[in-house]
Amino acid sequence: MAPPASLPPHLLLLLLVPLLSTAAASASPSSSPTPSRGAELDALMELKAALDPSGRALASWARGGDPCGPRGDYFEGVSCDARGRVAAISLQGKGLRGTVPPALAMLPALTGLYLHYNELGGEIPSELGGLPELAELYLGVNNLSGTIPAELGRLRSLQVLQLGYNQLSGSIPTQLGQLNKLTVLALQSNQLTGAIPASLGDLPALTRLDLSSNQLFGSIPSKLAEIPRLGTLDLRNNTLSGSVPSGLKKLHEGFRYENNSELCGSQFVSLKACPNDGNDDGMMPHKPESTSVKPQQIQKTTDLNRNCDNGGCSRPSTLSTGAVIAGTVIIVAGAAACGLSVFSWHRRQKQKVGSSSVEHLEGRLSLDQPKDAYQRSASSLINVEYSSGWDTSSEGSQHGVRLSSEGSPSVRFNLEEVECATQYFSDMNLLGKSNFAATYKGIMRDGSVVAVKSINKSSCKSEEADFLKGLRMLTSLRHENLVGLRGFCRSRARGECFLVYEFMANGSLSRYLDIKEGDADATVLDWDTRVSIIKGIAKGIDYLHSSKPNKPSLVHQSISADKVLIDHVFAPHLSGAGLHKLLADDVVFSTLKDSAAMGYLSPEYTTTGRFTDKSDVYAFGVVVLQVLTGRRAVSSHLRLGGESGRLDDLVDPRLGGRFSRPEAAKLAGIALLCTAEAPAQRPAMAAVLQQLGTSQ
Repeated sequence: MAPPASLPPHLLLLLLVPLLSTAAASASPSSSPTPSRGAELDALMELKAALDPSGRALASWARGGDPCGPRGDYFEGVSCDARGRVAAISLQGKGLRGTVPPALAMLPALTGLYLHYNELGGEIPSELGGLPELAELYLGVNNLSGTIPAELGRLRSLQVLQLGYNQLSGSIPTQLGQLNKLTVLALQSNQLTGAIPASLGDLPALTRLDLSSNQLFGSIPSKLAEIPRLGTLDLRNNTLSGSVPSGLKKLHEGFRYENNSELCGSQFVSLKACPNDGNDDGMMPHKPESTSVKPQQIQKTTDLNRNCDNGGCSRPSTLSTGAVIAGTVIIVAGAAACGLSVFSWHRRQKQKVGSSSVEHLEGRLSLDQPKDAYQRSASSLINVEYSSGWDTSSEGSQHGVRLSSEGSPSVRFNLEEVECATQYFSDMNLLGKSNFAATYKGIMRDGSVVAVKSINKSSCKSEEADFLKGLRMLTSLRHENLVGLRGFCRSRARGECFLVYEFMANGSLSRYLDIKEGDADATVLDWDTRVSIIKGIAKGIDYLHSSKPNKPSLVHQSISADKVLIDHVFAPHLSGAGLHKLLADDVVFSTLKDSAAMGYLSPEYTTTGRFTDKSDVYAFGVVVLQVLTGRRAVSSHLRLGGESGRLDDLVDPRLGGRFSRPEAAKLAGIALLCTAEAPAQRPAMAAVLQQLGTSQ
């Protein structure tokens, strides 16, 4: 047999090139090398130990499991990419109390890290700068301290950096100006110092920059006005000085600069003119004259319980011997004799704060009564005096502003009456407590039952004009499905203000969720009551969103089952409407942790940082699902039941099948529409009312 003929050289080369290319590709490292499964699993175990030392929140992260392996073991909050690598960790609002570990750098394919709305402490590890594919980093609303690592400037894929509402200090790294894909930079409510880096003006994709409520000084870099896509620039509550770049005027309401007393610029109505008005951007930055004088900033919620002598308010006053004796008599003999023999007429005259009278609890109107009858008897705050002093007894109160309703009868009450109604804020009358307020049950002299919300002065807006504006807003809200505000009182001695609301006899909607089997004292809401509650909540939200004479539209911002209160005839009343208008920004933001943990917070908020009416619609959809299921936590399994029409999987089994299937299907459909991922896909509340077959 003849030997095989040798191939021509050019054909041999053609055959070898693909083989050589394949070998070269396998030999050269990729931009994101695939780590060994063992390395990633070790990193997850380190992450669990650091984030959740108690092991309760991340119990599903079991050693020996593999969320990205063939079995796909369940690790809460962990998602994987197509190549079997950890791609995202979403643990917002899980109550984590540990630290952020450097072990995260062992997850090189990580594109999203969501650890906001927790209680994490310690510093941000510089190793995070070694994650080449990280696009979104959310560490806001924690207790993180230390400086912002300059290494974060190496995250060339980063699009969102959220570090707001922590205790970060030091200056803003200039290296952040290298993040060419960054669209959102949120560093608000920290303790950052120094000047605003001009390098931030080099971020071509930036749409939102929030540096508010820090200790930044110096001028506003003119380069910020040149960012092509910038829509929101928030610099409030710093000590910035100098001329404001005129180019920022194009942002209109998107540019916020209040509480920077040394800023100037004739282009901006609320600012004084600059000495060198011809050169708009020419003033040099300067440091505060004394480093011992801290700039005005919003106080952190972790400091709410401290003595606020430095802030100008004093310790709660100690009751006199006569008051203690009178208080004892009150507790024994009842609230009927309160105020008759405790304090002098002169002090009572100085401390009068008006409120309107309302019907007794037993005489409350139901939803079945005519609407005009309700409006005629609607209770509202009247004759509220708000002067430059905290206390209505302060001299010079004639300079205060008076609010009044349409000639409603007035029952005046003051601090003594509020103390008397609550038996001096006795723990026996405590209805609930939060980081910024406590609520007490009280009985007024006329026998009406009220709920008194006590708010620490340090939790309120620092500017009197802003507080008064918020108070006016609250007084304008009158609807049968809102908790009615009866009055307002304040005490400089106690460092508190008090909001007096109608009392709701049957507590919050949360009381009727997650009822345990065999609980004889628990009430299972029947089907008709559930439908009535859903319709009532919808009517209340639609009223808030609507614009009426003397009542602008309002977004609630914190709708939840806890905020739906039930009266004696099981009619729903939405509480907390407009309260954010009275509170400091950081207090409002701190309340979002619970909303995020329970799933009420709309997905777009973490990116935009803004509430809209569609945010309320989303929270309403979650509440509807809770009412239908009878559960606080609405799992994806239950949502699927609503999507597929498996109503028996969705509706509360405690009803024993006693519900209207067509009505349940309609309500489930409404809930799913309201909780759509995209805000544009959610209906307006007016449209929801139409679908529910009800109207205002």
